[in-house]
This record gives sequence, structure tokens and C-alpha cells, in this order.
Amino acid sequence: MKKFNILILLVIALSLFSVGTVAAQGGTDEISDDEVNAIASQLFCPVCENTPLDVCETQACKQWRELIRLKLSEGSTEAEIKEYFVANYGARVLSEPPREGFSLLVYFVPPAIILAGLIILFRAFKQWQVDDEDETDASVTEASPISASETGDPKDDYLARFEEELRKRD
Repeated sequence: MKKFNILILLVIALSLFSVGTVAAQGGTDEISDDEVNAIASQLFCPVCENTPLDVCETQACKQWRELIRLKLSEGSTEAEIKEYFVANYGARVLSEPPREGFSLLVYFVPPAIILAGLIILFRAFKQWQVDDEDETDASVTEASPISASETGDPKDDYLARFEEELRKRD
């Protein structure tokens, strides 16, 4: 009977040991690195400036990725994990600013500035084109006095310009 009790205790101990190792490995619900990095890529490291959490190699970032893995294994959603990081480290950890409140300006101001710049450039090009046409017209009207100056007489040049100005006014 004593051997039988030892055998039962041994079987119970082995079964507890095997259940403990399966639970420690996470069973079949193990969270992959891709799932963790999908969320980590949307977050910035709270310590390193402008470094996504999925590529940062500091010890703190490794711990935060493990925290994401833990929260995923506990059943937390992506939104809940992001909310956790925002609550603890502020909105600066988000790779994309929230689409609410003052942060909405990030989505509307740059396109408005680009549109205004394009309108200004369009008007400037149009004005330059008008100015070029005016210069071309002026050079054509001044061509006749230059030919008169080739005769060599300064008085003829002056009279030719004067007559040209009178014709323009009529």
C-alpha cells in the first residue's frame, strides 16, 4: 500500500509539473513578435526621442514591448493598450496624433498652407506672364526709334521718339 501511495503522489507531481510548463509557455495562445510589433510600431519610445517602440533597443523599450505582449495575452485590445500608454506617458507616445481637439490642426493646417502657396504661385506666374508680354510690346514699339538713331543725327532720334509717343496717346 505504501508503494501505491508513492506511485500516486509521483503521478500527481508529474501531472502538475507538465501542466505548469504548458501554462508557462502560454499554451497555444502565445503572442507573436509580429502582433507585438504591430502595436509597438504605432507608439514612440517615451524615453528616446522620435524612435518607434518596435525598433528601439533600449532596455526600457524591451520592457514596454513585453508589457504589450502581456496585455495582449490578458486579452487587451490595441485601443486599450494605446490608452494605457497615453495615460501613463502622455499623447506624445502616439505615432499619429489623436483626431480630436487641438490636434485636429495637424490634419488641416498643412494642406491649407500648401493650397495657399499654390494659389500665390499661380497668381505670381500669371503676373510674370503679363509683365513679359508688356516688355515684348514695349521692345517692338521702341524698335523704330532705334532704327532712326542709326542715321547718326541725334535730333532725328529725338523727333522719332516724340512722334511715337504722340501716336501712342491717340
